[in-house]
Amino acid sequence: MIHRIRVATLAAAGFAAAATLIGSAEAAAQDHTAATDVLTIEEWTVPYPDSRPRDPFVGPDGRVWFVGQAAHYAAVLDPASGEFRRYDMDDGTGPHNLIVDDDGMVYYAGNRANHIGIIDPETGEIDKIMMPDERARDPHTLIWDDNGDIWFSVQGGNLIGFLDKASREVRLVEAPEVETRRGMGSSRPYGVKLDSENRPWIAHFNTNLIGMVEPASFELIGYDLPEGARPRRLVIDSKDRIWYVDYSRGKIGLVVEGGGFQREYDLPAGEESRPYGVAIDKYDVVWLVETGIQPNRFVGFDTDTEEFVGTLDVPSGGGTIRHMYYDPATDSIWFGADVNTVGRAVVSPRSR
Repeated sequence: MIHRIRVATLAAAGFAAAATLIGSAEAAAQDHTAATDVLTIEEWTVPYPDSRPRDPFVGPDGRVWFVGQAAHYAAVLDPASGEFRRYDMDDGTGPHNLIVDDDGMVYYAGNRANHIGIIDPETGEIDKIMMPDERARDPHTLIWDDNGDIWFSVQGGNLIGFLDKASREVRLVEAPEVETRRGMGSSRPYGVKLDSENRPWIAHFNTNLIGMVEPASFELIGYDLPEGARPRRLVIDSKDRIWYVDYSRGKIGLVVEGGGFQREYDLPAGEESRPYGVAIDKYDVVWLVETGIQPNRFVGFDTDTEEFVGTLDVPSGGGTIRHMYYDPATDSIWFGADVNTVGRAVVSPRSR
């Protein structure tokens, strides 16, 4: 049975102004061949109450996988039929995130149980890769690299990890410690994304730092942000520019390799916005969610014109939308919400 929440639609009026900045229609075709003009949100109610569904990922067959962090499971949604299938984990696993490989195998972060798990969707069997260091107690966010291996953050353990998929070997990079109320502690490596050179960039949520790991040397290079910034997640555009959301100060900011911090922009809800989930589409438009306001609100930011292009409330309210996945094949941004829904925001291209 399909469980759907009402659909909300946004027509982003800001693109008319953006087009005039480009100049002629010919220039627009060369420099900004498409833009987003409409965002439509649809949500499915997850049939496992109060389970905090989060961190969806589209598998090779088009089905959408996600974890139930509060109820220790992974599940898959068939958007066409609305059917769900659940795969239970051990109690206390606290899965935080998952990704799916080209063969359909599901890799999840056992956030409370110091492992990365592998689910066989056919049998439901789970294979665990335990962390080699007791400090790596809380694998957090996983991401594929171009070779089919995995980079991941370890928030509490203050590490960035690399998993060689074939050998199952795990390497760990220490993140810098920062001063906290209890002394020195974790800089909380959090959101992770890869650039076109196959290098992971990491938002350090407990300080004003964006880091990048050189895969050849496993050296961590850091770029300082303005005082008081707390980057939670980030995305990387087609020009390899790093756009991060500042959770504490309500901003979106820009970092470039070699040049570091460049500039930042106040979000519509300002310091109350608490930006959290973020994704970037193939038109280089960043879609972030302001979670400090209810209902949660999608906000679009065009990285070419560096202008906001519209906002749209989440139909269910959202509660807190923590992480999002962009599927370029369908122009869809998938998200999980604390109100027990899984949602799809469809980006409609505007031809020029």
